[in-house]
Amino acid sequence: MAKPSRFSSLTRNITRDVLEHPKDLTKFYSTREGITRAAAARYVLQLEREGWIARSGPPTRPVFSPGYRRRVSQQYKLAKLEEDVIWSNDFRPFFNLAGNVANIVAHGFTEMVNNSIDHSAGTSVFVAASQNEQTITLAVADNGIGIFEKISKALNLPDKRQALFELSKGKFTTDPSRHSGEGVFFTSRMFDFFEIDANGLQFSHDDTSKRDWLLEEPSPFRDGTIVFMKIALNSTRTTADVFNQFMNAPDDFDFSKTIVPMKLARLGDEQLISRSQAKRLIARFDRFKTVILDFKGVNEVGQAFADELFRVYATAHPQVEIAPINMTEQVERMWMRAVSPRME
Repeated sequence: MAKPSRFSSLTRNITRDVLEHPKDLTKFYSTREGITRAAAARYVLQLEREGWIARSGPPTRPVFSPGYRRRVSQQYKLAKLEEDVIWSNDFRPFFNLAGNVANIVAHGFTEMVNNSIDHSAGTSVFVAASQNEQTITLAVADNGIGIFEKISKALNLPDKRQALFELSKGKFTTDPSRHSGEGVFFTSRMFDFFEIDANGLQFSHDDTSKRDWLLEEPSPFRDGTIVFMKIALNSTRTTADVFNQFMNAPDDFDFSKTIVPMKLARLGDEQLISRSQAKRLIARFDRFKTVILDFKGVNEVGQAFADELFRVYATAHPQVEIAPINMTEQVERMWMRAVSPRME
């Protein structure tokens, strides 16, 4: 049985290794690791048993190929890095993906690496991709300032948790001359699972439960931002499906609709009761034609909060459709009380 530390290091780039050394994998590992051929053969056998590689050809002269489990990882300096080039050259050739899944993975990979290049203010990024029988998972980690700290400073926010909420709406960027602010939003909706860890905060979107949540806990990553993305290999979702979901096609082809998880509007244990909270919530709503407010997880709201949101703002911005969903009876009463004067 291979030592866990050495075996783990072998699996980091096993997919690339086996494609480059299909006929001399044992000899390659013996030379690279400084071990005997017999020891290298034992590692190769374990890699085969666990699905990392597959064997074909005669017993005395085997030919190895990638198995159903695949993994590639690489660290890069951010200076002059081109995200599409490293995807095409260093990652895409080593994975077996259906066309629609390949497009989604390419989108997430390039968008998140580009965010590290353009926004992190860091010097390096670590990228890893891992495939098993059911899913492919990506991880992109940079050593920069951290995405929530970056947004907080750009907007002069008093609390980094507000930065997460702005990010969840979409159409936010700290560099509008170069970015539309749509990358994180659309990427989070393309994958089955999407998570950002930075600055002691975790933002997660789980498509299976249609949930977004924010956690506050110490991160094992002291600096920078790390993004995790996972999607099933048999997913039927396409990039077009996700884009169309948030557009008013065929009327237009702009990112015109957003879904706002209202529970993220709360900071800590606070309740949604004040006009100032509503004003914080509605920032940048006017960039959309339709704003869907998902009240799942919010049991009640205050009269002032509802009035500011559904009457004051809606009256001042008739071009923005505000559509609440998943309301409790109490929230619906506050909504009706606020909109009824506008309906008379």
